[in-house]
Formats: sequence, structure tokens, C-alpha cells
Amino acid sequence: MSNILLTGGRAPATLELARTFHRAGHAVFMAESLRGHLSEPSNALTANYLVPPPRQQTSAFLDALKTIIIENKIDLLIPTCEEVFYISMGRNQLLCKVFVEPINMLQMIHHKWAFIIQALNLGLPVPETLLIRSEDELLMAFAQWQKLVLKPIYSRFASRTLIRPTLKQALTTVTIDPDNPWIAQEFIDGQQFCTYSICHHGHITAHTAYRSDFTAGQGATIVFQHFEHPGIFDWVQRFVEATLFTGQIAFDFIESPNGEIVALECNPRATSGIHLLASDPKFVNAFFDESMDYITPSEKSSFMLTTAMLMYGLFPAIKNHKFNSWLSTFFSSRDVIFDRKDLLPFFLQWRSILYYLNLAQKQHISPLAASTFDIEWNGEDIA
Repeated sequence: MSNILLTGGRAPATLELARTFHRAGHAVFMAESLRGHLSEPSNALTANYLVPPPRQQTSAFLDALKTIIIENKIDLLIPTCEEVFYISMGRNQLLCKVFVEPINMLQMIHHKWAFIIQALNLGLPVPETLLIRSEDELLMAFAQWQKLVLKPIYSRFASRTLIRPTLKQALTTVTIDPDNPWIAQEFIDGQQFCTYSICHHGHITAHTAYRSDFTAGQGATIVFQHFEHPGIFDWVQRFVEATLFTGQIAFDFIESPNGEIVALECNPRATSGIHLLASDPKFVNAFFDESMDYITPSEKSSFMLTTAMLMYGLFPAIKNHKFNSWLSTFFSSRDVIFDRKDLLPFFLQWRSILYYLNLAQKQHISPLAASTFDIEWNGEDIA
């Protein structure tokens, strides 16, 4: 059995990962910069460490990880949230196997324009896209498409994404900055899907796809049910093989009514797809066995974030006349945090929620933005 170090314990997906490794007999250690995070009270953890914030104190954060790794003889470090970028920067300093690509690779797929260019170079379908560095380029985008989507090249949860804005809305919202450009994409009406995969040197060992029907805000999916989609899997496989990717990787897709799929963006980290795979007895092996055949969920169970469904899903469902669908989903889905053998994370999750609400008020940002305030990476100097 191995000693596993996880980071990003604030995320439900990370709690799921900790519980899964623990059930498989591994010793699980957690390093987090958020005090009172979701995973902290879990009995799946051998030890929890409070570490400096990666975004604000990168060197101190990496030094703390080094100490934890040495003192606990860590075999494998798995980053899960956006601290993945800071760990990637210092991966050569960490004396264990680190399940993440070098920062240059992560930068290429985290940067939304660079990702589009990479996909095009590989012959993979993506939406028509323009880089917006000036007002003239913004006007050009509106001249090219009647309906479009605008988003910063670095963003998460679609928190700043503008979907089908008017030109007036775009001109008053988009800050034109050549050093921090936006992209404009042709709006494609259709069904949105998310994926999550585990990969070794271009070989996929675990994969799932799920529809994005209920979200927190515009982007973060909060209900998960595996959807078998060969076309999406083929897209992911071709990308992963061409880039020889190692680590966790996730994509957002749109499928148009005529069945065409295009990839919108990439997240080189863990996502909620973990909840769909964790019950498979081979899931843990997907992180260790580089040559195993890929696993995919066999059951059709639906999972959800109950608190998010109440906070973010209910009122939009009522507003959009989808309350019956919300009600059916709510009572047919299993909560991903509740576990009869590990109850404290469920009952103490309010601690991290209150922290995000308080930080959001202080920083004048949304609670979703507050959840990544100390870990997000927006292309700052990687030297």
C-alpha cells in the first residue's frame, strides 16, 4: 500500500478521491490552504496539513509540500484543483511521483486561445474563435457572428463568460487589455457535456462523460450522470494521444442538434467526473497501472451536490419553468458528500461555505470566485 498526498481538499471530488484511496487500503494525507475545508474532518485522512496559499505564497507552499512528502514518505502526490499549476511549476523539487504535466503543457491547455490553436493543429473540431485584444477585434467578432460567446483566456466556472451579449453589453463589460485578452466564439446551440479522464503518456485508464443540465452559475455542473458518448471519447483520445498527456484532464463540449461535437475548453485537473468512477473497484488502479484498459462507469446512477442544487439550481429551475425536472432530479440523485461511514464532512460543510461567503463580501467577488481565490492561476510569470 502507498502513502498518497492530495491537495485541494475543499473540493467534493477530492473528498471522493480521499475516501476511495482509503477504502483501497492506502494512507491518505491532505495539504490545503483553506482552514476548515470540506475534507478536513473526514476519517479517510491519516493527517491534514494547513499550508500557505499557493497563489499568494508559492515558494512557501512548495516548501510545505516538500516537508510533508519527506516526513510522511509520500509515494504519490495528486493535485486536484487549480493549485495543480503551482505544483507543476515546482514538480522537480518534490521528492515523490507527482501526477501532473510540466507547466508548459498545462499552460498550453489552460489558456483558452492556445487550447483552440492546439486542437485545430490536431484536426479536432472546435468552435470558430477569435482572439480579442482591441476594440476593433471585438467589433470584428460581432460583424462575423450574429450570436457569440465572450470569455477571458483565463477563467473558471464560466464566471465572467458572456453568452449572446449585445454589442453594448460587450463594450461596457469587456476590459480591453492586450496582456489579458478575451476570446470570442461563435455561439452554438446544443447540449453541453463535461468529461473527466485519467491518462498516462497518452493512454487513457479511466473516462466518463456527463451532461451539464444543472449548474452553479453558468458553468459548474452540480448533477452528474454518466453518458456513453463514443464521439466525445474519440475526441478526447485523439487529443490525449497526440499530446502524450499524463495526469487528470477534463473537457467541456457542445453537441449541436445535428450531432456535431466541438470542444469548448480544457481543464487539466480533477473534476466531478470522479464521483461517477469512484465506485469501480479498478478506479484506484487507474492512477497506478499505466497500461490497464480504460474503465468507464457501468451504472446509470445520478449524483448531485445537494447544497448547490438548493442554492444554485432551484430558483433558476423555477424561473425557467423546469421545476418538475429539478424535483425529479433532486429526489433521484445521491449526494456526493454524504457517507454513512464518514458523516462529518456532510454536517460540517457549512464551515467552508461561510468562509467563501465572507471572503466574497470582503473582496467584492462571487462565492464561486472566492472558492479559488487563493489557488487560481491566471498565467502569471512561471519563471
